Amino acid sequence: MSIIKFAVVGIGNIGARHVQHIMQNANAQLVAICDADNSKMQNYNVAKFDNLQELLLQSDADVVNICTPNYLHAPQSIAALQAGKHVVCEKPMSTNLADANAMIEAATQSNKTIFVVKQNRYNPPVQQVKNLITNNTLGKIFLVNINCFWNRNEAYYNNSNWRGKKLEDGGCLFTQFSHFVDIMYYLFGKATAIKSVMQNFNHAYTQIEDNGTCILEANNGALINFNFSTCAFQNNMEGAITIIAENGTVKIGGQYLNTIEYQKIKNIQLPAINISAKANDYGLYQGSMSNHDLVIKNVIDTLNGTDTVMTNATEGRDVVQIIEAMYSVQ
Repeated sequence: MSIIKFAVVGIGNIGARHVQHIMQNANAQLVAICDADNSKMQNYNVAKFDNLQELLLQSDADVVNICTPNYLHAPQSIAALQAGKHVVCEKPMSTNLADANAMIEAATQSNKTIFVVKQNRYNPPVQQVKNLITNNTLGKIFLVNINCFWNRNEAYYNNSNWRGKKLEDGGCLFTQFSHFVDIMYYLFGKATAIKSVMQNFNHAYTQIEDNGTCILEANNGALINFNFSTCAFQNNMEGAITIIAENGTVKIGGQYLNTIEYQKIKNIQLPAINISAKANDYGLYQGSMSNHDLVIKNVIDTLNGTDTVMTNATEGRDVVQIIEAMYSVQ
């Protein structure tokens, strides 16, 4: 198996996680990092750049991991693709459909691959339910309820100059809950947004919503209710998907889609799953499940021809399109 050379752009909380897993994988080599803040790069013994264009000119990386703020994902991914690099793009792929399309066009023109980071697809409960749906074990799906109840306080927003700003951040569905929109898409396919109601109740210092409820209809006819909040008191409380179907009812629950909370399924019983120690912990707050080791492995295996992309650019674009639609029907 060939060693894959990586460069990471943006050495914040999530970029540092990418660096960690690249360095821990025997089939990966970290050859460069890039951040406008030199202090974030001091502890790494690799080539350092404070300018992406210089990195692209001087680095022999095979893959560039884009771990910068949301609004930079598209232009920086396109620059890396045009420089002949594969791209690993953190969520969200972009903050609008036009940018996602431009990214795909750049990948096509350069004959390179975009890997979109949607690590919750690897969660064991998600994989168990994905198998139920793929095998039609549940039969016709009637109703899906998705709850995302997290805490993001003023300290979280004060910790950066882009969070909470409409153009740079995009909104909660892009920054906090795009993983849940992706799992909705991964399990149930494309969905049409019917109606959304969103408000900013408790984050007046931001330009975005902090609570919302959205009704969608999946292409398979299932009704979907998507509820989200960043106002949960003090802690993240719940990230859950409940499915009511012809042959069963099942709930993926916990804070981060990390448990099978309950189930009643015709003729089968899913194994008990309760994973409690894999959330991304960033000190002031916690994020989704930490499966970035599997993301890096998927990149390496795909480029070596032994696997396929877990979340490709078309799927990343579809998620952006669904989120845009959820905002548009307010």
